[in-house]
Amino acid sequence: MAQGDGRYAPTRNAQGAWQETEQHMAPVAGLLVHCLERHDPRPELQWARISFDILGMIHLEETTVVTRTLRPGRTIELVEATASAGGREVVRATAWRLARTDTAEVAGVEAPSMPGPEEVPVWTGMEHWGGGFISSLEFRSAETRPGRGHAWARTPVGLVDGEESSGFARWCGLLDVANGIANRQAPTEWLYPNVDLTLHLHRQPEGEWVGLDTSVSWGPTGAGQTSSVVHDVAGPVGTVEQALTIRPRG
Repeated sequence: MAQGDGRYAPTRNAQGAWQETEQHMAPVAGLLVHCLERHDPRPELQWARISFDILGMIHLEETTVVTRTLRPGRTIELVEATASAGGREVVRATAWRLARTDTAEVAGVEAPSMPGPEEVPVWTGMEHWGGGFISSLEFRSAETRPGRGHAWARTPVGLVDGEESSGFARWCGLLDVANGIANRQAPTEWLYPNVDLTLHLHRQPEGEWVGLDTSVSWGPTGAGQTSSVVHDVAGPVGTVEQALTIRPRG
């Protein structure tokens, strides 16, 4: 909920999955994209890469967002949004936006498409996750196993009460669920939060559904990686990468 002057109050629909007193990274990412879009709007440019670094626990309390332009430019620009909660910075996003050019005659995509959300059943495989955010979502999937999964997600919940948000910001506000759809181990036995999320786009997504073609790899020394080809209903639009810190629950 917008409070004015860059301040936002989270509701239960932003509650995290690891602890009841934290916000889930996904809606915070959507909020940061929302704020980036409102910062010096450049409709002639398009989003090409957005990187989020998670700087610590995102407390479930009022969040302040500050935006700035790091590298201004006519055709290439780098912008930043930083969220603070609990008295410190908690998530920083940097984003490249690039000039739009007509490249339709040479466009091509190598990643395969997923079956659409209307072609696969409602999926209840996320019910083992806690928190108000995950419980507010709708999922569909016909294929998941430990380490590998295909799933669609959408939400009926708006991103920011009191400010109009774009479909793109709401779409970005679902991406962080990628780390939860193909668990290698149960979250009741192991902790494996991501410390970042990087989205690369070759096409701007449309619609309310986020499709995730996800692979999860865990190494032998406590580091892991969740890699996803991300889709809208028309096909692949880019990739999402997440770095994981892995440890047993003590």
